[in-house]
Amino acid sequence: MSAMIRGEAWIFGDDVDTDVIIPGPYLRTRDVRELACHAMEGIDPDFARKVRPGDVIVAGKNFGCGSSREQAPLALREAGVGCVVARSFARIFYRNAINVGLPVVEADVSCRQGDEVAVDFSAGTVTVGTVTFRGTRLPEFLLDILRDGGLVAHRRKEKMEKEGLL
Repeated sequence: MSAMIRGEAWIFGDDVDTDVIIPGPYLRTRDVRELACHAMEGIDPDFARKVRPGDVIVAGKNFGCGSSREQAPLALREAGVGCVVARSFARIFYRNAINVGLPVVEADVSCRQGDEVAVDFSAGTVTVGTVTFRGTRLPEFLLDILRDGGLVAHRRKEKMEKEGLL
């Protein structure tokens, strides 16, 4: 993971739940590419076809509420979403996102669909045009997990380092 992501803004409101991020009928698949094809389908059926690698979801309060399905952040990551910025997150979604390697930043950002958004994970800032919004900076241990590609990859790396293989 780079310390900075730049992409087009995709705007969503408050209380975006996991049922619209990845609708229930697709939860049976283990193919992450198939999940990606249906990301945000419950709220924007064309999202998965239009999103580009590095694009940024900008949302309101309580993003990722609902069930604890890990497939929700996984579908977004695999669809190419570079980061989700929201005023607040459902706690389980927040941690699932970190665990699967999808960066998340809590910040109250004002922008429009299609605006270019730059997210600096190290500083916890989100910049839209000439305006910079200060968000909550992720603690270093969570940044380490994201840099390594998620929790499983992070633990593997730690194990290899401990065994002197890295």
